Amino acid sequence: MPPAAVTDALDTGPGASASAQRSRRRLPWPTALAAAGGLALLLAFPGYSLPPLAVLGPAALALAVRGRRARSGAWLGLVLGLTFFVPLLSWSGVYVGSFPWLALAVSQALFVALLGAATAVVSRFRLWPLWTAALWVADEALRGRVPFGGFPWGRLGLSQTDGPFLSLAAYGGVPGVSFAVALTGTLLAAAVLALVRAWRAADGGTTPRAAVAAVAAVLAVPLLGALAWLPLPGPSLTDGGPPRTVAVIQGDVPEAGLDFNARRRAVLDNHVQQTISLAAAVRAGDRAQPDLVVWPENSSDIDPYTNEDAARQIGRAAEAIGAPILVGAVVDGPGRFISNTGIVWDPETGPGDTYVKRHPVPLAEYVPARDFFRFFSDKVDLVRRDFTHGTEVGVLEMGGAQVGDVICFEVVYDSLVADTVEAGAGMLVVQTNNATFGFTDESEQQLAASRLRAVEFGRTVVVAATSGISAVVAPDGSLARRSELFTPAVFVEDVAQRDSATVAERLGAAPEWLLTALGLGAVLAVAGPAVRRRLQARRAGR
Repeated sequence: MPPAAVTDALDTGPGASASAQRSRRRLPWPTALAAAGGLALLLAFPGYSLPPLAVLGPAALALAVRGRRARSGAWLGLVLGLTFFVPLLSWSGVYVGSFPWLALAVSQALFVALLGAATAVVSRFRLWPLWTAALWVADEALRGRVPFGGFPWGRLGLSQTDGPFLSLAAYGGVPGVSFAVALTGTLLAAAVLALVRAWRAADGGTTPRAAVAAVAAVLAVPLLGALAWLPLPGPSLTDGGPPRTVAVIQGDVPEAGLDFNARRRAVLDNHVQQTISLAAAVRAGDRAQPDLVVWPENSSDIDPYTNEDAARQIGRAAEAIGAPILVGAVVDGPGRFISNTGIVWDPETGPGDTYVKRHPVPLAEYVPARDFFRFFSDKVDLVRRDFTHGTEVGVLEMGGAQVGDVICFEVVYDSLVADTVEAGAGMLVVQTNNATFGFTDESEQQLAASRLRAVEFGRTVVVAATSGISAVVAPDGSLARRSELFTPAVFVEDVAQRDSATVAERLGAAPEWLLTALGLGAVLAVAGPAVRRRLQARRAGR
């Protein structure tokens, strides 16, 4: 039997004993538990890649805030958020210093503080594990939308690159996976509390049925996820539609860091030379002739529309390989802006269809309220010209394929990927440049998002990175090919052009909105009467 102090500390619900209430005041265990939950979440994400540990984050927060006031819940949520986001987002400060990194991490942790407060409110409500799990989805939905379009990095679902929860992406998207992880965690918290009460009540006898049921409930969600794999597509790249041969070029950069584009001609030359080398291998019979070639974001930071030499080199590569190339270019205009653009470059007709990045990164690709943010850091002036926001969905026809293009961080935004698939993409391409993050876990974390998208939409996802990690992700989320950081790489794979629709595609954002409504509805159901009672008491005291 556990020591009395431990069981008293865990039993913090509305019916807790007087000794439990005293232990709760005496011990700093809630803060320590919240910090441990943040650490468990960190270990679940790529870099450490222990996905099963993700359930311990929601479990720890649920236990820490159980039966507490909203302000205590906010503090505990903040502790968990800081413990998680500060190390998770450390890549954001590699070359720009600690202030932007810590500002980003704290801003994301504040959302978790809000989650902690809401979790504390519903912890006294019946079926609190369900409402708490729904609140995780609501919190991630808010974090992914505000401010400046949000930053949906580090969502629970994005940790599940392996294991039974991954399959649920095909039914509820990333929000569905996040809900499954959170629900398993909150059910685990409920099981812990039930076992504590059972130890007390049994006094050495049999475990009460409620505790057994609670433990069984914890296993139910991952079991459902395991069963959900059965009707999903297997790991084949070529099943499900007419195949097209796709080449991925990772040309590498002269050096990591913010100054990689100071040698932008060298970056362009690297991708040209890798493509010409592939063409020689095709002529020798060592490689298959590609129908299309994918270059990464920033593969030509010299505008090929205005620079004849850059255009000539890209055309030279396209003619050599005899296939259209999707070039990631920085293009001047419109007006004072520049555009992060994917350009289909045909070997005969030159530049054709384009996709302009629709969600440039605030404070990295454009600076809103520049004077205000300059007050905190002069690093904002590293962004000399703001990138414009594109307005059209990135479905590009090239080499007989309908290519759905998303650029860099756009892969973590649900709506940007969803409308690309809905517009007819038979495969997805993520053009990215991770050279500015050096040898950090950022590339692995971004690749994890691509793996979730493959399962969510039943499409092969091709990732082309300037310096890594480039990859070919099968529709079941497995990696068919992947490169290493800062190493040139060339992949040639046959990829089926699929037109089937998963349940997640058909439902769209409905699961996220439904779960958000459930969570917020529970908060209002508890907080509303309490607020009314306080207002009535104030009026009565006048």
